[in-house]
Amino acid sequence: MSTLTENLRRFPHLRQDFTASLVVFLVALPLCVGVAVASGVPAELGLVTGIVGGIVTGLLPGSSLQVSGPAAGLTVLVFGAVDEYGLPALGVIVLAAGLIQLAMGALKLGRWFRAISLSVVEGMLAGIGLVLIAGQLYSAAGLTAPASGLDKITGLPGAAADALGSAEALTSLALGAGTVAVMVLWKRLPRRAQTVPGALAAVVLATAVTAAFGLSVATVEVNGLLDSIQPPGADAFGELVNVGLLGTIVAFTLIASAESLFSAAAVDRLHSGPRTEYNKELMAQGAGNTVCGLLGALPMTAVIVRSSANVSAGARTKASRVLHGVWLLLFAALLPSALALIPLPALAGILVHAGWKLIPFRGIVSLWRGHRGEALILVVTAVSIVAVNMFEGVLIGLALSVAKTAWEASHLKLEVVDKGAGPVQAHLSGNATFLRLPKILESLEALPQDRPVELDLSGLHHLDHACRTALENWAERHSATGTDPVKVTEPAKAAV
Repeated sequence: MSTLTENLRRFPHLRQDFTASLVVFLVALPLCVGVAVASGVPAELGLVTGIVGGIVTGLLPGSSLQVSGPAAGLTVLVFGAVDEYGLPALGVIVLAAGLIQLAMGALKLGRWFRAISLSVVEGMLAGIGLVLIAGQLYSAAGLTAPASGLDKITGLPGAAADALGSAEALTSLALGAGTVAVMVLWKRLPRRAQTVPGALAAVVLATAVTAAFGLSVATVEVNGLLDSIQPPGADAFGELVNVGLLGTIVAFTLIASAESLFSAAAVDRLHSGPRTEYNKELMAQGAGNTVCGLLGALPMTAVIVRSSANVSAGARTKASRVLHGVWLLLFAALLPSALALIPLPALAGILVHAGWKLIPFRGIVSLWRGHRGEALILVVTAVSIVAVNMFEGVLIGLALSVAKTAWEASHLKLEVVDKGAGPVQAHLSGNATFLRLPKILESLEALPQDRPVELDLSGLHHLDHACRTALENWAERHSATGTDPVKVTEPAKAAV
């Protein structure tokens, strides 16, 4: 009794954390398996990443209540990487991304990820969601999905026609649709019933229906935990000479880091406990991905679904996320054959639901009303990811965001005072950058050519080299007409 009392004193929140860990485990289990299957890798590798995210990343400092594991947000990128470079190369990609994250955390670059435009991040997730939904609709019908995101979407009408002509496809599709319906309706049940996560309930019901009626649908292929773990060999590391693979590593690093740190900011708003230390959290994610890479498993990020479930279940310390990793390990070690009972259409339904939640419909509407430029960046980023690929789509979004910021930062006002006699006074104020050159020159060239001009630049906060050169050339041309030389009042030195 004294030992129990002593342990309770050392771990005063053990009861709350233990309960929360079970809830997170039940939420994570179907998602780990579903993300792995959708990524084109053995189901057990999703569990490996969940275990590492709980036990390794969970023990490290950074964010105390955030839970890490395989995420739907990287599914499309992982599938493409495995399809192009092969499963052995996945370990190299994840290992390299983890080492880069460790280095960025050590260099204290974690906080800079918070500077990424939220519209780009939401556009990235929306694009992923669209491709994920389209791909999983094929899986729900038991069909093979095309490779590219654009082909997945444009091929849906043809896939629907094929499914309508096949009884097996319709059965499979109905099971997937039923899974989505259970998850949507589960939130309307009494709170006591919702202690069982909707995703788990949907998978259990789909599995029971499949077994009870003997439905002819595909189920999860089980290879065994140890057989699925394949550390990358020398041949896989040889792929690092491939420029395309290096670009994939950069994409993994940026997307996983941004998603994790944005998730951390969101989780911090859900509780009043210790705040996230972003550089340490980035290093924790890097350590987890390094281990996952060495094991040949899926990449990890912090996952907002599991993290919010952890907070809602009453977790107080990092013990809850560590214990959830322990439960995943015990399940993978003791009950691996249970995975073989899970129908693939049910997992497809879970990921269709997850993909739908990645698309910020309300956010797009509110952005369009108040910040149309940001809404445009979000939509263009999403469409670019669907039409081109993940990495280039994100780069397009970032480029648009930078261009928009530069344009908005170059506010410029030209005020002309013409009293009918004497020199024409032109006052420039704001930020004179090359982006505003056409407007500046058009306005100045419209001034009377036969009158002297006084150009006052003292109101400028910034005058870049391109603008200064253009203004000097204009002044020479204006003075060459025979009028008095343009009198220029220089801006303050700090503005140049």
